[in-house]
Amino acid sequence: MKHPLVNLLVRLIILALGVALAAEFVRGIHYDGPGTLLAVVVLLSLFNAILRPVLLLFTLPFIVLSLGLGVLVINAVLFLLVPYFVRGFHVDGFIPALLGSVIVSLTNLVMTQLLRDKKGGPPPPRRPRGGGGDVIDI
Repeated sequence: MKHPLVNLLVRLIILALGVALAAEFVRGIHYDGPGTLLAVVVLLSLFNAILRPVLLLFTLPFIVLSLGLGVLVINAVLFLLVPYFVRGFHVDGFIPALLGSVIVSLTNLVMTQLLRDKKGGPPPPRRPRGGGGDVIDI
């Protein structure tokens, strides 16, 4: 996946799959149809690109003290915000939002690992030690 547009489309499809799986397996999450799912995916992508880094920065001490579990809370809060902006998408509380965000994260992790480019071929050439460079080896 070299082209940025193809990469973006694949990531959006993976996110849509994760949201659909969350709606299928978590009681308390549901959406009305494919148009709603598309709106949820676009809004979650925007939240992840804009709000998530800001929230991570401001809650960094909490994240460190909770040994990273604070990131799950931030993901759940973002998931819980989406129904306020997308009509037809429903999350019935914090626990379904937490479970849904975990499913979306796991789906993203698994699919990204399955679809990533396999780097084959020889390793990059090594520079010989000493000589041929501006660095003085001692």
